[in-house]
Amino acid sequence: MKKYNVFFTLLAILGFSIFLALSLGTMTFSWSEILHLILHRTEGSIPGTILWQLRIPRIVLAVVTGAGLAASGCVFQALLRNPLADSYTLGISGGAALGATIGIVSGLANIHALFLPLCAFCGTIVCIYAVYQLAANNRFSNHSLILSGVILGFICASMVLLLIALTNAEKLYSTLVWLTGDLSSTDPATIIIPFIMTTLGLGVLVLFSRELDVLTLGEEKAAHLGIDPEMMRKILFIIASLITAACVSVAGVVGFVGLMVPHLMRRFSGNGHRSLLIASAIGGAAFLTLCDTFARTVIAPIELPVGVITGLVGGITFFVLLLRKSSS
Repeated sequence: MKKYNVFFTLLAILGFSIFLALSLGTMTFSWSEILHLILHRTEGSIPGTILWQLRIPRIVLAVVTGAGLAASGCVFQALLRNPLADSYTLGISGGAALGATIGIVSGLANIHALFLPLCAFCGTIVCIYAVYQLAANNRFSNHSLILSGVILGFICASMVLLLIALTNAEKLYSTLVWLTGDLSSTDPATIIIPFIMTTLGLGVLVLFSRELDVLTLGEEKAAHLGIDPEMMRKILFIIASLITAACVSVAGVVGFVGLMVPHLMRRFSGNGHRSLLIASAIGGAAFLTLCDTFARTVIAPIELPVGVITGLVGGITFFVLLLRKSSS
């Protein structure tokens, strides 16, 4: 019963965050106005255009990205048996950053709205493949995964800094905006891919929740319970990585969602991964939606990168937890 209360509370918070995102901005809407605009869509009107073409696609992207990053972070933490693991640890975000930077600096991102996410996705896939191959040579152990991810992350970060140093001011600004997280994309074609990947991927991960529980007990116990630890790690790593790749390719490098949300949800939903994955997905969706709403309204009309807000909130949260733990 307690877990159901957690889910209902998280869904209520998600609903509230969506309402705030719909209502707040350069033009403020009341609940009745939002309901009217949704039920009676007025083509060509300024309020209708703002709601349907700007805010709703942005909210969908925030919900999908937050859910995907939090769920995949939960899987990475289980695979590495480390509550502080996420896509940064495994170099996945670094590959996306390098791919996007190459797309911006080379001019490919200016050809079509889909080219920037495509470049970021390709960079992520290359990095995932490299981490997979390096780790597979060492039986896909926790140490090999972490070491491979950290090494490739440093290489990608160095390449990004090199490209930034060689580019002009206009492309430099576009690169920095993407690297700090950007949810302003309203092209349905760029949103549909992470939506499908996150939805399907999360469903598969929930189906493998028992295997995740067993893997956290160690390789020997997993083998005794009839699970091939190496093969299961490969499957779960690929699924979580593809979810991350799809989300990061569109939203940019949004930090701390995959790290902080599963860490906090574990305190409320417990360590069972079926409930933890669902709670992390809902919590991540609500968290990123709230952060994005704050980022675009706190000093309007200037819009802050959402990654700045998630980084500040995440850093302060972990700092508070560290202080409370040290004082206890």
